[in-house]
Amino acid sequence: RVSNLRNRRLTSPQLAASLNSTRKTPVSMSTNVFNSTANIVALSCFFLADYSIILLIKGGNLSGTNSYQSLVHSTFGITGFLVLSLLQFLYPFIAMISYNIITGDTLTKVFQRLPGVGPGHILSERHFVIAVSTILFTLPLSLFRNISKLGKVSLLSMVLTVFILITVIIRAATLGPHIPPTENAWVFARWNAIQAVGVMSFAFICHHNSFMIYGSLKEQNLSNWSRVTHMSVGSAMIVSILFAATGYATFTGYTQGDIFENYCGNDDLATFGRFCFGISIITTFPLECFVTREVVSNVFFKGSLNNHAHVAVTLLIVAACTALSLAYDCLGIVLVLNGVVSATPLIFIIPSACYLKLSTERWFQGENRIPCLILIAGVFVMTTGLIMAVMFPQDCSHGAEMFYCATSNLSISPTPPTELLFQNSTQNSR
Repeated sequence: RVSNLRNRRLTSPQLAASLNSTRKTPVSMSTNVFNSTANIVALSCFFLADYSIILLIKGGNLSGTNSYQSLVHSTFGITGFLVLSLLQFLYPFIAMISYNIITGDTLTKVFQRLPGVGPGHILSERHFVIAVSTILFTLPLSLFRNISKLGKVSLLSMVLTVFILITVIIRAATLGPHIPPTENAWVFARWNAIQAVGVMSFAFICHHNSFMIYGSLKEQNLSNWSRVTHMSVGSAMIVSILFAATGYATFTGYTQGDIFENYCGNDDLATFGRFCFGISIITTFPLECFVTREVVSNVFFKGSLNNHAHVAVTLLIVAACTALSLAYDCLGIVLVLNGVVSATPLIFIIPSACYLKLSTERWFQGENRIPCLILIAGVFVMTTGLIMAVMFPQDCSHGAEMFYCATSNLSISPTPPTELLFQNSTQNSR
C-alpha cells in the first residue's frame, strides 16, 4: 500500500502551498469559517483514508463479498457497479496522463545537461520524449498479462523514491535559505486549500487492491487488517509529509505541481533527482494500465480477454493517454481533477455509503458515526473541489526557469538574498 504513494509524492509540496496563504488583505468572517472547515478536512484526510479502507472490509463481511466491485454491485445494483467501474477506470487513466506529463517535464531537462543538447535539440522536446518513452518502455511493459512480472520493476521504483527524497531534503538545506519566501508564506491555509485534499486523496487511494491484500493474510480478521492498514497508511503519510515539508520549505508560494519544475536547469543534483523521478514514473505507468484494462475487461468482455483483445485494448488505452498528455502539459490541474472527480468518491463516498446501507444501525448512532462523517466530508470535498477547479484553475509555468535561476547557479554560487528580493519585486511589478 505504501507503493501506491510512490509516484504521487512530488505533488506534496504543492499541497502544502495550497495550505498556506499569500493573501494580502483581511478576509471576511465567512471566508475564515470556510478556511477553518477546509483545514480540518485537510488535516483529517490521512485518518479518513485509513478508516475508509477498514470500512471496505467491514462492508465485504456484511455482504459476503470479496471485491470492491462485488460489494458495490450487491449494495447498489448494476447502476452502482457501472458508476464504480467508471471511476475505477478514470482514476488510473488520468494518473497515466499525469505520468506522461511528468516524464516529458523531467527527462527533457535531464537531456539538456548532456553536451550538445540545447533548448532546440530534439531531446529537449517533450513530445518526442513522451512518444519515445511510450514506444520503448511503457507500452512493452503494459503488454504483460501477469502483473507479477513487474515485481522487480516496482522494487526499482521504490529504491528510486529514496534517492528522490534525499535530493529534495538536501536542496531544502542548501537552496532554501537563498530563496525569499512569499508573503505570508507560513500562514496556515489559503482559501482554496480544499483543492489540496483532492490531490492528497489521489495520493492515498489503494482501495481497489484492499480485498486482494486482505485475502492474503494468514489470519483474516478485522483486528489484523486494521493493524496492517494503520502501518501502511502511516508509513505513506510520513513519506508524504517529508516531501511536503521539505519541498514547501524550499520554495514556499513558488512551488509548482511538479516540484522539479522549481529547480534550476543547471542544478546537477536536481538533474539526478529528475532522472530518478522519470525512471520511477515510467516503471509505474504499467501498473495503472493493468487496472484500466481490467475494468474494461470486466465491463465489456465478461472478465476475459483473448490475446488479440488484450493487445488491442492495451494499445487503445496507452494511445489515448499519450495523445492527451501530448496535448496538455499542466500537471497541477490534472492532479486536482483526478483527486476530486475520481479519488474522493472511491476513497470517502462509496465505501461509507455501502457500509451505512448494509448496517442495521441508524445513521449517526454507534459505529455509524464515523462513516457518516467520512461520507459528508467526501461529498463536501468533491463538490467544492470540482467547483474551484473549474472557476479558479491553477497557474502553470511549465518549462519556464524560475526567477531565482536567472543570474547564477544556486547550487554552486547562490545569488544573494537581497538580489533575489529585487528580482522578485521586479517580476511582481510586471
